[in-house]
Amino acid sequence: MKRQNRWIWQDAGIDAYTCRTTARPTITVEPIELHYMNSRRYLAGKMEYGTIALGLYDPISPSAAQKVLEWVKLCYEALSGRAGYADFYKKTVRLKLLDPTGIPIESWLLEGVWLTEVNFGDMDMTSAEPVTVDLTLRPDRIILEF
Repeated sequence: MKRQNRWIWQDAGIDAYTCRTTARPTITVEPIELHYMNSRRYLAGKMEYGTIALGLYDPISPSAAQKVLEWVKLCYEALSGRAGYADFYKKTVRLKLLDPTGIPIESWLLEGVWLTEVNFGDMDMTSAEPVTVDLTLRPDRIILEF
């Protein structure tokens, strides 16, 4: 049985041990409606890969917030107003599910992944919970390798 707590992100430039939550990919196929006399028929239209949430812990060093902000700057640099090329800010990453011994048993290859939203989290003087960073990732293409 696959377990929800046995997974790892690879190649995103983010330290794997900082990852705390994620989701497997979602796919939506847009229906095309065809009207014919007094009935309707449907065909498969364009396919869209959904966004993927990735939750991180933010350790003191190396800072997950700093690594995420470096990725954001590849897309848009606020100080200069410079926008980046897709070749620089889009990444190829893998989400791997692991067996009890740490061997990958499922591997998702996500191509053209970029950040659409970053939430650096709340602060609260009454809480001792760890600081977190939440990301929303948008892939261009998804391949289930095994």
